[in-house]
Amino acid sequence: MLRKHDKSPPASADGLIRTRRAYFDVRYGQLHVRTAFPATGGFDEQAPLVCLHDAGGSSRDFGEFLAAIATRRSVYAPDLPGSGESDPPPEDATDGSVAAAILDLAADLRLRRIDLLGVGTGVAAAVDVARAAPERVGRLVAVGPPAAAPLARTTHPVLVLALDGMRAPPDAGSRGRNVEWIDAPEYRDRPFLLAPQSLAERVAAFLDRA
Repeated sequence: MLRKHDKSPPASADGLIRTRRAYFDVRYGQLHVRTAFPATGGFDEQAPLVCLHDAGGSSRDFGEFLAAIATRRSVYAPDLPGSGESDPPPEDATDGSVAAAILDLAADLRLRRIDLLGVGTGVAAAVDVARAAPERVGRLVAVGPPAAAPLARTTHPVLVLALDGMRAPPDAGSRGRNVEWIDAPEYRDRPFLLAPQSLAERVAAFLDRA
């Protein structure tokens, strides 16, 4: 349940999309979430995108990317449990605590289907969500994954943007998986802050595929 938000509108009178911040109740306490919506108010036909940050980061890491991608679809970027302004999970929480919190958020927002974008360790978290509720997840985007191993655990369509020249493993497209691996060193340095529009266009082109 939504508990607190700022008073910024989804889009200003001049049509510029702006992000909002809100708190939602999940099983581990409150989850702090940054959101942005299309000018239509978020009632778009595209699946909303949920962005999962890297270890040691927060939803702030996505910068202007949220507004850039929100021209096409609703976007939600939570501070993962124990990060940013979100409450931590209990000490005895299982490894699936992040996935559980994200699914609680999706249920609270009544999102029937979502796409996921993960950065670094957020890639593994995105895969955990897809494995926990495969029918709720459409496509995954992996930005700068530390290793290819987490991707082997999902059969969902995946776009990999490898930021450090890491080449696709020999079996990247095998086992019935649909993995598109792109060497993208142009996004290496703070991609969500320095090239948000270009990155949003590339991500949206993949997510919009039938």
